[in-house]
Amino acid sequence: MSEKYNICLDVGGTKVLGAIFDENDKIIYRLKKRSKSGGSASADVEKVIIDVVEEMIKESGIDRKKLNAVASCAPGVIDQENGIVLFTPNLPWRDYDMAGAMRKQFGVPFYVGNDVNLGVLGEYHFGAAKGYKNIVGFFVGTGLGGGLILNGSLFTGNQFKAAEYGHMVLDPEGPLCNCGQRGCLEAFSSKQGMSAYIRQQISRGRETLMAEAVQDGVFRSKKLVKALEAGDKVAMEAVDRACHWLAVATGNMINTISPDLILYGGGVIEALGDLFLEKILAEVDHYCMPQIRSTVEIKNASLGDDSILYGDLAMIKGL
Repeated sequence: MSEKYNICLDVGGTKVLGAIFDENDKIIYRLKKRSKSGGSASADVEKVIIDVVEEMIKESGIDRKKLNAVASCAPGVIDQENGIVLFTPNLPWRDYDMAGAMRKQFGVPFYVGNDVNLGVLGEYHFGAAKGYKNIVGFFVGTGLGGGLILNGSLFTGNQFKAAEYGHMVLDPEGPLCNCGQRGCLEAFSSKQGMSAYIRQQISRGRETLMAEAVQDGVFRSKKLVKALEAGDKVAMEAVDRACHWLAVATGNMINTISPDLILYGGGVIEALGDLFLEKILAEVDHYCMPQIRSTVEIKNASLGDDSILYGDLAMIKGL
């Protein structure tokens, strides 16, 4: 049998991560490039995606003729059947025919799905959620997304629009979110939400080691880690606030879904280890019924940066 390769991509608000999988579902090459999506044209992010794929093919030395398929995530509302990004709050795409553009570019099948849907799907088939049937996933990064596995299948709802509970409104008078609403979970608990809080405190005259990190947008996770290690009060307040609202949202989802597992993933969770999990666990019982909470396990994802990449692979394989 001729060896075939799959290329899987994680396209986020600030980076494009790519990996090549061999026929045994092993990553044989990976590459990450930062992207500057804020306020730029769709073509700019598209160029980074193309550059990542082309560079991986070149540097890995694989035969282009042995490329089976390419798959990618995108944050936001995705028409997965037709490969169209309908809306994403953190990238400059509206009704963007991503699959059509990329099939034309690479000449092989191209698949696209919501980032956290795929992250949870990857963990379900290859990671920490393996063996569970009903899973609620929260992935904390530049934005904050949700993914649902119900009765062993990815639940995407009507027209693939389900599980956008990063945009559940927790405080109607809260901070403005990129989706246009106020008080969304994402506006509190994502890197964007935490960065906005830190900038607000700076504007009030408070000092923080995060000042430079949030000056032009969202911070890089390692900057937050360093600030926390140094005892930065503003940084810790931002984290405490993020974890509080995540605990509230988690309690709501426990009461609504009664899942086997609540799973936290994404770049922030990966960078901060168990800190978020410990703070959420300290509060979550206040926001859900004990009879339901008693049958729910809560833990972090295990695949780190690769959760979404493995979800892409599962999408290609039809899992």
